[in-house]
Amino acid sequence: MAEYYVPTKMAEAEFVEKRSRFIGNIWPVESEEEARAHIEEMRKKHYDSRHNCWAYRLREGGIERYSDDGEPQGTAGQPILNVFQREEVWNVVCVVTRYFGGILLGAGGLTRAYGRSAKDALDASGISVVRPWSMVEVDCPYPLFERVKLELPPLGGIEGDHDFGADITFRALLPQGMEEQFGQRMGELSAGGAVPRIMGTEWKAVPRDEKFL
Repeated sequence: MAEYYVPTKMAEAEFVEKRSRFIGNIWPVESEEEARAHIEEMRKKHYDSRHNCWAYRLREGGIERYSDDGEPQGTAGQPILNVFQREEVWNVVCVVTRYFGGILLGAGGLTRAYGRSAKDALDASGISVVRPWSMVEVDCPYPLFERVKLELPPLGGIEGDHDFGADITFRALLPQGMEEQFGQRMGELSAGGAVPRIMGTEWKAVPRDEKFL
């Protein structure tokens, strides 16, 4: 299975365009039921708004749905969906609520506003990459602990939880294909005494601009 992108977390973004208030809310989701639950949640929360337009995109089945919710056809739901298509983001639902300010924006203005709202919400959420990681652990002497940590960023690795006993059981996630390099570095640092063990594979979403946690 190839890696893919998802929103990192629930987020909200808001702006005002010609007195109309646009509120974008975004969530990571795994199913249509979950997506529609969030849409209904926003409809109830913003029951007094003029429009609650939405779009969602699910990787399993390649599902894409959207609604203009009373806005002129093609000016709301599709621009929201287009943001996620351009960014190649899946497993996402976004609801953009509009409180009408009394000034008509026109089709072009609406299209830009709904697209901007979805993009602002996505920027606030951040984008994570879902990919397979190799789970590794290595018995590390205490004097080498901080040095071993420094080996992860160049490999795109993620530090995990550790056990502290006579030695430290150091755990990390490595992008697949980096296990050998990590093993070589451990051998060099410990004069061959620290040999990493591969404990399995885990699919995990990690912010794409955050390689080291």
